[in-house]
Amino acid sequence: MLQNKNCWIFLISLVLGAGACKFSAPISAVSLKWAFNNFSKLDTVNPILTPNTSSIFFCPIQNANLHWESKNVLNPTALVKNGKVYLIYRAQDSSMTSRLGLAISEDGMHFKKSGAPIFYPAKDSFYKYEWKGGVEDPRIVSTPDGGYLLTYTSYDGKTARLCFATSIDLMHWEKRGPVLKSDRYINTWSKSGAVVVERMGENMVAKKINGKYWMYFGDTDLFMAYSTDLLHWEALENEESKKLVSVLAPRAGFFDSRLVEPGPYALYTKQGIVLIYNSSNAANNNDISLPKYTYAAGQALFDTSMPYKLLDRSKTYFIHPDKNYELIGEVNNVCFVEGLVYFKNKWILYYGTADSKIAMAVAQP
Repeated sequence: MLQNKNCWIFLISLVLGAGACKFSAPISAVSLKWAFNNFSKLDTVNPILTPNTSSIFFCPIQNANLHWESKNVLNPTALVKNGKVYLIYRAQDSSMTSRLGLAISEDGMHFKKSGAPIFYPAKDSFYKYEWKGGVEDPRIVSTPDGGYLLTYTSYDGKTARLCFATSIDLMHWEKRGPVLKSDRYINTWSKSGAVVVERMGENMVAKKINGKYWMYFGDTDLFMAYSTDLLHWEALENEESKKLVSVLAPRAGFFDSRLVEPGPYALYTKQGIVLIYNSSNAANNNDISLPKYTYAAGQALFDTSMPYKLLDRSKTYFIHPDKNYELIGEVNNVCFVEGLVYFKNKWILYYGTADSKIAMAVAQP
């Protein structure tokens, strides 16, 4: 029935013409009761953001004007504020330095960019972590006090570090530094922090579980960090080995055989904590239906009282590259999901395509 329903949506959009919202066929073969299902790529508007060679920004480190989003735009996070969708996206200049830009939409489909980045490397105490690679791959959630917490990856050209920042207005940010500050982890590779949230209307608010906030992170296996105040984080470790606890790992023979990496926030629901995750297909022992190294996204379910306990996991991807702008770009064969909003009674997914552009998909009611 679901497939027939989406076929009718597609046919109706053709009849209505180019002015209608034209959806592609359903992306997903996932049919788990707890998972996000029935996402369709919005062909009429995709890609929704592309590089801009005319945007100019004065870099405080280089002391010069530069075209800060001339090379690629990719991997956005998103939230709803005052009836609008705010998209915070990664942008690269010709030197491949990354900064974060802001785009705003009244309808969730058509966005107006700000002229300059809202978050970027500067001559501050975090310069050593952020230059020259920049700040990458944001993920944003609301905090219980009405503010915002942004996790991002700082890259010095050698080591990626999972960092975070806070704001009360999305424009002015206080950098808080690496999530894992201890000597054990400060110089180890870490990235991609997805905080557990609960939906409050259209707002995604960080959720305390047994007195702690929780965050999934990593880009090989998935690991976890926890905090009592959203400011001071500790890694979840095995008490005996003092090593990070892997809560989700790649699977030989599947689309996620090479690596797994968090997508947007992790959503607390009655069924469990739903985590959309990105993955890569290995060169061998992989999903033979996809080219090697293809980035596609799956979903996992964790226990609501023990966020580190895996309950269920999709056997296949629910989004994968099949459009030209997803197949060819800075990195070929990539759909990388980082933005998810509940806007005007529907779920909208925002994702990077081939590390070059940004697209969207909508879950049909």
